[in-house]
Amino acid sequence: MDAAAALNEIAFWLERELAPSFKVQAFRRAAETIAELEPEELAQLARDGRLKRMKGIGNRSFEVITQALDGDVPAYLADLRERSKEALTDSGSELRAKLRGDLHSHSDWSDGGSPIPLMVEAARALGHEYLALTDHSPNLKVANGLSAERLTDQLTVVDQINDDGGAFRLLKGIEVDILEDGTLDQSDEILGRLDIVVASIHSKLRSDRRTMTERMLGGIRDPHTNVLGHCTGRLVQGSRGQRPQSEFDARKVFAACAEHNVAVEINSRPERQDPPDDLIQLALDAGCLFSIDSDAHAPGQLDFLQYGAQRAEANGVPPERIITTWPLEKLLDWARS
Repeated sequence: MDAAAALNEIAFWLERELAPSFKVQAFRRAAETIAELEPEELAQLARDGRLKRMKGIGNRSFEVITQALDGDVPAYLADLRERSKEALTDSGSELRAKLRGDLHSHSDWSDGGSPIPLMVEAARALGHEYLALTDHSPNLKVANGLSAERLTDQLTVVDQINDDGGAFRLLKGIEVDILEDGTLDQSDEILGRLDIVVASIHSKLRSDRRTMTERMLGGIRDPHTNVLGHCTGRLVQGSRGQRPQSEFDARKVFAACAEHNVAVEINSRPERQDPPDDLIQLALDAGCLFSIDSDAHAPGQLDFLQYGAQRAEANGVPPERIITTWPLEKLLDWARS
């Protein structure tokens, strides 16, 4: 098999398993190192030992490359494929099968770890009909948020990807910060050019209940907002440690979401599990729509939708109220409205 494809697939399965990022990036770097080499040149470098001395090629990646060159599925990849046959969750598979896409993902244009084409390739492999590319807005400097100029450049890249005429659609999007005054961290002109706007809070998460509520209501009432992202901001596990959920008037916030046609995100990242179950129930009672999203920062994390589907199913969220079960045209008509 193609050696670079084997290395990238290994990275995909490792990302899905939440392997340490240094381990994943070792295989991504090796794939980048050999991607531009002709097969004959790669084979010659492997035969004479020069490949092993190239920057970015370690012992394990060299082993994978040589086995691929011999026409075999590399043993390490075969083992990962076997492990991947087991679902990430023990329930939620019926709802997961109804999900058509994902409205929250990041690339290396902001704080994601992979180029846009790799994210698209993974989404297609998972059977997605659409994926929204939602890199961060400029206020989130720690995540290399996109200025209006950089986002405009990215929209051109999205158009080029969609020009292939295939059934899959990469949606133009953003995860825009809700600023302290409740406004969105991007111009109306730019937001009006996007298919999907996910509005989230990333700063001053410990503000008092009234302040946080008013801030969230401002973002929800903005006519460009389609999805309220990871509404509590909590972290329940993972390398970043734990963080308590923000305090806000959930009844007011979800009532505003229902009134202004804003979907409440069920964030599928294992470290977030946001919103918690009691707030999902409140949003259900308020008549909200939902969006099950991966918030993927790497290709393998796109499969985290399994976790979100499990939580939505456990909380009795009807599939018809989950916008990521909708066909593309219905979704876009709703977003435009």
